[in-house]
Amino acid sequence: MQPGHIALNVSDLERAIRFYSGVFGYERLGGGDGHAFLGKDGRALITLWTAGDDPLHHVAFEVPTIEEAAAAEARVIELGGRMHHDGVVPHRDGASSGGIFFTDPDGIRLEIYAPDGAGGDAPHGEAPTCGFF
Repeated sequence: MQPGHIALNVSDLERAIRFYSGVFGYERLGGGDGHAFLGKDGRALITLWTAGDDPLHHVAFEVPTIEEAAAAEARVIELGGRMHHDGVVPHRDGASSGGIFFTDPDGIRLEIYAPDGAGGDAPHGEAPTCGFF
């Protein structure tokens, strides 16, 4: 398991895009209304959201396979975490990437995802699943 991306809540999306792009040399990889994905070489490293007052939106960890993401669910529950969906869900409808979305015992939002293998219907349709903790 390796760090995937850090998601931050910001008050001004365009200002935050300029800041993180300028400081770290990231490019905008995508996004939509109220969110943006920034990174390098096609890999998202920071996601920016205008979704709340907490500075930290969530922290994501990448695993090589969707089976590894699914296997983590039992450990999360056993160790006092709370799942936000039942099992692996795609990032958006039909997306190959997806994972599990949960909080630790202190309420910190976390994600374990794989780049391929999820598929199917997402809990929030075309909107990014990780935006709805």
